[in-house]
Amino acid sequence: MATIATTTKSMTQRFTSQQKVLALVGVAFAFGFPVIPIGRFFDEFASTRNLVAYELIWWAAVAAVLVYVRFVEREPLRSIGFHRPGWKDSVLGIACGVVILAGLAAIFYVVFPALHISENTAIKQVMATPLWWRWISVIRAAVGEEVLFRGYAIERLQKLTGSVRIAGFVSWAIFTLAHLGFWGWGHLLVAGFAGGLLTLLYLWRRNLWANMLAHFIVDGAAFLAV
Repeated sequence: MATIATTTKSMTQRFTSQQKVLALVGVAFAFGFPVIPIGRFFDEFASTRNLVAYELIWWAAVAAVLVYVRFVEREPLRSIGFHRPGWKDSVLGIACGVVILAGLAAIFYVVFPALHISENTAIKQVMATPLWWRWISVIRAAVGEEVLFRGYAIERLQKLTGSVRIAGFVSWAIFTLAHLGFWGWGHLLVAGFAGGLLTLLYLWRRNLWANMLAHFIVDGAAFLAV
């Protein structure tokens, strides 16, 4: 434990003032963009054009973060978790996805009925979209949300605060609240549970590929398997 504390303190000390400012700007964007009610500015589900536009905006935001890391912060992408995945990362990513699915099944079939919560309207709206768009959306969620909320936010917050617990908790909390707009209050249980396990997976492995795999399994089972 002493070694970990010393290492964390050393990392914080080596974080220059300029790097802190850049990290603060990056974290503000990583947390701020997902909570912008883009779907309220235009009806995302009104037409195929709107569906595509929504996804393009999200992909542009993810690309902006990656460009920011490489050419503004001048850091390698491994600084936000892009490490080559080993077989353990793949196995744990799959296992995490399966565990999340099991937990979500309990929430949807036990907890929601007990609390008289239903997300049928929102689910039907998503399932009415073309399958090809749902593929794009699921992949984008797996890549984009993991890059913004896990890889970038956690790594930079840990350097800014010197605390892995604060970094993990803040990332988890904002990830959970970011799902409130479209899905409603009941979905906080879903996003909170899934986001908690995805946060723990990242803090354990520090490998975005494992998180993306787990995230894809969960959303893919929900929106592609039917």
